[in-house]
Amino acid sequence: MIKVAILGYGTVGSGVFQIIKENNDIVNKKSGEEIDIKYVLDLREFPGDPCEDVLVHDYDVILNDPEVEVVIEVMGGLHPAYEFVKSALEAGKSVATSNKELVAKYGAELIDIAISHNRNFLFEAAVGGGIPIIRPINMHITADRIQEIAGIMNGTTNYILTKMEKEGADFDSTLKQAQDLGYAERNPEADIEGFDAVRKIAILTSLATEKTVNFEEIYTEGISEITSDDFKYAKAMDMTIKLIACSKMDGKRVTAFVAPMLLKEGHPLYPIQGVTNGILVRGNMVGDIAFIGSGAGKLPTASAVVSDVVDCVRHLNTSTTIQWSADKQELEDFSFSKKKFFVRTTASKDKVRDVFKDVDFVDGGVDGEIGFVTSVMSENDFKAKAGTLGIVSRIRLDD
Repeated sequence: MIKVAILGYGTVGSGVFQIIKENNDIVNKKSGEEIDIKYVLDLREFPGDPCEDVLVHDYDVILNDPEVEVVIEVMGGLHPAYEFVKSALEAGKSVATSNKELVAKYGAELIDIAISHNRNFLFEAAVGGGIPIIRPINMHITADRIQEIAGIMNGTTNYILTKMEKEGADFDSTLKQAQDLGYAERNPEADIEGFDAVRKIAILTSLATEKTVNFEEIYTEGISEITSDDFKYAKAMDMTIKLIACSKMDGKRVTAFVAPMLLKEGHPLYPIQGVTNGILVRGNMVGDIAFIGSGAGKLPTASAVVSDVVDCVRHLNTSTTIQWSADKQELEDFSFSKKKFFVRTTASKDKVRDVFKDVDFVDGGVDGEIGFVTSVMSENDFKAKAGTLGIVSRIRLDD
């Protein structure tokens, strides 16, 4: 019998508890051992809850118990999660986590500690919720050089953009609806400003390059400036708007960003709606692979965590093959990145042609302005030209 401990009994933690208890026969069969939850750590009390008999409030009880083989960290945040996970690994316990902040900030260090103790630090749920993406990159797309990773990696923003597109609603009212439904936090900044997605693309890029990508160095732009008028133009172009997290690997050159993008009808991510997530991986041999499913939620995320627990139990004394060194992966200056831009402006067509030369005009039916699509140009070039024109907004086009 393998004893495990759950750190945190919030949404995901209670989901992990539920899955291990209700699907105990399946989990035990897959892991080859009987898995028993010995402890649940939380500061709160849960009278009448099934976890009550194993609830503890002192982490040292778990750390100092040699029977605990696997620690499940679902607390969120950096501290004390980092200190708890690090000490657990140093004590010879494997760790499964859904904490993207922790993995993005300290992933290389924690992987190294796990390897040095012949244990595992696994984090499938940290990126795609219920979508398997870490394990495929780490274990299945191993004969390829990964050339690009791109995806819709935040369900909150995708829900908001979908509602704005389908109902013509404004951003603020749609955000409030998302909050009322529990899809967005009371403080939604991490989602709507792209901070959640940038940590996820940093993790995936670190895995793909086997070096540490600093998420703070990735160009990040959220959706708070997107309006219902933008979707009028998108419809006129047979396009949609999605918040895309992307990294491109060209030899030693790596470019990464998070930003709203206009996608053509027919693009694999075009039909992804609501809280659903979708991630595309391009290998130089296998080509394009798509992973689509629930990117968040109690049970989908908890299911991914439990899959890591099963993997930890299967490899109790053997470290799996996650490769991610502390060496820093340098990123290309995003200002040199090239693409087309969709622009809204109050300037005349003659002025637009004078500044941007070859453009395609778009009639979105919005009074007092015009829209157009530029030719391919760098971020630097666009910024310089737009500064002489005066624009209402701009959105990049997926190339």
